[in-house]
Amino acid sequence: MHLASLVDMVESGFEDRVLLVTADDPVTGRQLGQLARRGASTLRGYDAVVYAGENHPLLPVALLAAACAGVPFVPVNYRLEDAQLNGLIARHANALVLADDKTVERIVGSVTAFDEWLAFPGEAPFNDAPLNEDDVAVVLYTSGTTAEPKAALLRHRHLMAYLLGSVEFGSADEDEAMLVAVPPYHIAGIANMLSNLFAGRRLVYLRSFEPQLWLDTVRAERITNAMVVPTMLSRIVDVVNDTALNDMALNDTAGVPSLRTLSYGGAKVSERVLIEALRLFPDTGFVNAYGLTETASTIAVLGPEDHRAAVESADPGVRRRLSSAGQVLPTVEIEIRDGIIFLRGEQVAGEYATGSVLDSDGWFCTRDSGWVDAGGYLFIDGRDDDTIIRGGENIAPAEIEQVLLAHLAVAEACVVGPPDDEWGQRIVAVVVLRDGASVTADELRDRVRAELRSSKTPEEIVFRSELPHTETGKLLRRIVLQQLEPPFR
Repeated sequence: MHLASLVDMVESGFEDRVLLVTADDPVTGRQLGQLARRGASTLRGYDAVVYAGENHPLLPVALLAAACAGVPFVPVNYRLEDAQLNGLIARHANALVLADDKTVERIVGSVTAFDEWLAFPGEAPFNDAPLNEDDVAVVLYTSGTTAEPKAALLRHRHLMAYLLGSVEFGSADEDEAMLVAVPPYHIAGIANMLSNLFAGRRLVYLRSFEPQLWLDTVRAERITNAMVVPTMLSRIVDVVNDTALNDMALNDTAGVPSLRTLSYGGAKVSERVLIEALRLFPDTGFVNAYGLTETASTIAVLGPEDHRAAVESADPGVRRRLSSAGQVLPTVEIEIRDGIIFLRGEQVAGEYATGSVLDSDGWFCTRDSGWVDAGGYLFIDGRDDDTIIRGGENIAPAEIEQVLLAHLAVAEACVVGPPDDEWGQRIVAVVVLRDGASVTADELRDRVRAELRSSKTPEEIVFRSELPHTETGKLLRRIVLQQLEPPFR
């Protein structure tokens, strides 16, 4: 199927239901369909629609207009340096470039302010063009945690397969609202947009994330569903705890009774932060969603019941599932080959602008190392290229980081393996402490040694005030490694 069919479904299925919340008038399903078709009429002669900017209440109009016009939608990271941003835009020579008010002045060449484009100066009726589900629907640039960003291609059939395989059309009640705080150039931003429109859920956008604003918006808009990345969740937990100290009326909880579901994903979350979040949001169902850009979003889910069972269980095997990615969707196949996760299914694209990386049988190598327990729960140990090989032993940094993060004084931790003449690689942990907290390097080393073993104990622990991340919360290990001073580097 083609994403243009979603326009028809939304237009007819949610004719009078409010789907988009704006500062002016709300937008119903019928109006969204009309806006998408009118927007498509302005795209004749273009090969793509590029968007550079923060979230916008009417952002879905641009994606659906591009789908109706049969051209790709390309959201790019507006937070990049000017040269990098313009370099990505230049890859799409014949594109309509849209930008928000803050970004428009940074772009070299022809650019249109998004709000001006929404006025649709050319409102001629859109003539339906031949559409093919195998055409590229969305181009997303990978976060570039280890190298230059690559253009991942998602075709219409991949995104529709994700929707049809994981979301029931019209399944949301009319009072349900989704708060979108992740940026538009991230796969979670695209997936949230499409899946919630498909379900018939009202979309409320935060232009950019700030924890107190997030909480205020949940309360003011009576948000029922939300999605965050781990760094956002950690900051929300901190704000709730700080507020609870000064406002006993909150009863030591987040005070968001409308919030039914809170999903998180995009990076590893600290188990300590997650347990604290479960305490502060006692009436909210937590969902861990694991997926990749190349798989058109989620392929595994740890649901609310799984979270509750893990927290309440005395069985170490069940409790350990709190740190898992959950169970793989029935529409996706999984294989573990030499500790590396491979995926196959209709939603799995595995394709870049340079070509497909699927093997001859259609399997995609995620480059994530992991394993599946007896109950079918998927565990992610980290990126394959993050593995530290010390004295011939393969060591997963995530395992050591999890032990460090369990310490109450530790806010963040990153374990890297700089080269070592004798052992091949050394184990160095870079740690950020919580405000006002104190702990020594020897105390942390003793903790790791007690829970793991001496061969996995960091030779050195370096303290920093912060760690580098992408805007969506992924840890930039290569930058951490580069920032280490000799003799560690």
